[in-house]
Amino acid sequence: MMTVMSLSLNDERKPAVVPEASKGAEVITLAAGCFWCTEAVFQQISGVLAVTSGYMGGHVPKPTYEQICDGDTGHAEVTRIVYDPAKAPLEKLLETFWKAHDPTTLNRQGADVGTQYRSAIFYETEAQREVAEKSKAAAQGKFTEPIVTEIAKAGVFYPAEQYHQEYYRQNKMRNPYCQIVIAPKLHKLGMVL
Repeated sequence: MMTVMSLSLNDERKPAVVPEASKGAEVITLAAGCFWCTEAVFQQISGVLAVTSGYMGGHVPKPTYEQICDGDTGHAEVTRIVYDPAKAPLEKLLETFWKAHDPTTLNRQGADVGTQYRSAIFYETEAQREVAEKSKAAAQGKFTEPIVTEIAKAGVFYPAEQYHQEYYRQNKMRNPYCQIVIAPKLHKLGMVL
């Protein structure tokens, strides 16, 4: 029998615990608009070991979701992806990244507008940077407008509050955003709803 643990409101507002990368695993942090959407996409890729929604790229330490939404912290909504490069090479992850959002719109994805919704790849290693640059150049041929995706060295990752984690899985039947925005994105990518 499985025990379901419910979180109190105070627990839901605490930052999530960030999973460690096991030996042989790598970490890449991607910004592609709303982190609920990006998390739902990358959780379904074989070889992805963990996905954590959070914030990166700003100047305010330990930001909250409310601060991020104001757009004054400089952070982007991101997903920190721990992956097994033997099963999910970074090239494959980035192919999905380019398909999952519009990298030609500056600080905007659909109705989500602001610097917190910018497109970015935050790399951990020089090898990842090189893969990201090559992937961006290859992806450009699929778009008529220039790709505006930022490629930058990863900074401090701040995990989002607990209630933002596993968002689509927990809310797909309760939150209209999940049905109107996330489900069509998953369907377009041929992923499980």
